[in-house]
Amino acid sequence: MAEEARPITEALKVRATILAALVGSMWAEELVDTALFGGGLDRFGIHPRTLRGLFGIPLAPFLHSGFGHLLANTAPLVVLGFFIMLRRKRDLLFVTLASTLIGGIGVWLFGGTDTVHLGASTVVFGYLGFLLSRGIFERRFWSILGSLVVFFLYGGALFGVLPGRAGISWEGHLFGLIGGVLAAWKMAERPKTESPKTERSRVT
Repeated sequence: MAEEARPITEALKVRATILAALVGSMWAEELVDTALFGGGLDRFGIHPRTLRGLFGIPLAPFLHSGFGHLLANTAPLVVLGFFIMLRRKRDLLFVTLASTLIGGIGVWLFGGTDTVHLGASTVVFGYLGFLLSRGIFERRFWSILGSLVVFFLYGGALFGVLPGRAGISWEGHLFGLIGGVLAAWKMAERPKTESPKTERSRVT
């Protein structure tokens, strides 16, 4: 039994290490920013429709406006990230990149003037969009079941894509979600369909 369980244990350790590295880098950045810069690194977030704002697209998910903000993003990052890696570890990288880039570009294009957008919630909503829509695109039992479970756990977060509370980047939520949906569409494992049999022509 121990030998049979070892591959599963090793796979879980690898996935836990990946998630720890991702989330740990965010916590390390926030510790350094708070201790050495007094939160000054937050200025490197996304400034909509400015040149320097473009450089903030890959940086914004690692920047947070305090430990409370980071803590609120940590749990869903870990839970949803783990769900994504249940099938393949590399899926997490693709979905993270898609939600970061598409979400960041959407914020840069449509975010409010004279605002700064930062935080990993863009990636969180990308993970959410990926997991919710994978069942739709793949139409397989386990994918659909996974989408339903995620909807049950985090479906209420979808209200975050609507304009509402001041200081909350609903644009980041919305375009991050779109990035995740597009990633699910691109990566979907659709059921294979048999090619139609070729009909032989006959002359009468």
